[in-house]
Parts: sequence; structure tokens; C-alpha cells
Amino acid sequence: MTSKPDGTLRPGEAAFLTAAIQAARRGLREGGIPIGAALAHNGRVLGTGYNRRVQLGSPIRHGETDCLENVGRLPASVYAASTMATTLSPCDMCTGAILLYKIPRVIIGENRTFIGAEELLRSRGVQVVIVDDPTCAEMMTEFIAAQPALWNEDIGMAD
Repeated sequence: MTSKPDGTLRPGEAAFLTAAIQAARRGLREGGIPIGAALAHNGRVLGTGYNRRVQLGSPIRHGETDCLENVGRLPASVYAASTMATTLSPCDMCTGAILLYKIPRVIIGENRTFIGAEELLRSRGVQVVIVDDPTCAEMMTEFIAAQPALWNEDIGMAD
């Protein structure tokens, strides 16, 4: 089920999602889960990340958290004027990171395969834009079909 977007992509924002998709593909090539993210500020991508739980044996390196780690420490004012693009609806943990750093806008590639804490983001004033990108949906649908146990582990589902 896809929720309706709260807005549309602004000029130049498609590039943010493209960067997130490229990061997700890198993760998939490495044997990981194909979820990518990009943080952008003033129209340029500051950095990207991708789900590296498998590669690093980490419980917390989702696409968004890896992106924040890769971007590094920034002034609060930069986060508060940035956009996070992610290929998949953010889980509770990644939503918490977005809220903690007061990132005001989140572009979600797709939420057909997983609906995260979008309502929590909205309730805290974050503008959520659902793109419903077919590339993002296909990448996750194929991955979930091929690796259901790994996917369930990633989202915290019991065996």
C-alpha cells in the first residue's frame, strides 16, 4: 500500500534519489540489502550511504544511518536545512535519526514493500514525499523474494 505524497519533488531533487539508488545498488553488489540514502543541502549531495548490516556485521548500519556516518559531523543548522533521500520508507531507527537531527524533508523512493514510521515523521513536522519509484520497488521486491530471511532479520521480524 502506497501512501499519498505530502509534496512533489522540487527541481534538482531527482538527483538526490538517483544518488540513493546508486548507493543501494552498491550494497546489493556487496551481498547486502539494497537500501540507499543520500543527504543533500543547498542543492548538492553531501554524501550517501547504504545498508551495510551484512557487510559490517552491524545491527545499526541501515542506509540512512550509514549515510549520516559517511557525511560526518555537521553543524545542527546544516541538518535543519537538509533533505534526506532514501530508497525505502525509513524504519523506526532511521526515523529517529532523522528526527534527532531535525532533517525537515524526506524523499522516499518507495513504500510498497515496507512502510516505516512515515506517520511519526509527519506528526513531527517532517515533509514526507513518496516518489513510488519503480526502480526502487523492483530492487526491493526482487531482494525480498530472493532473501526473505535476511530481509526479516533486517526489519526485526522474528524467525
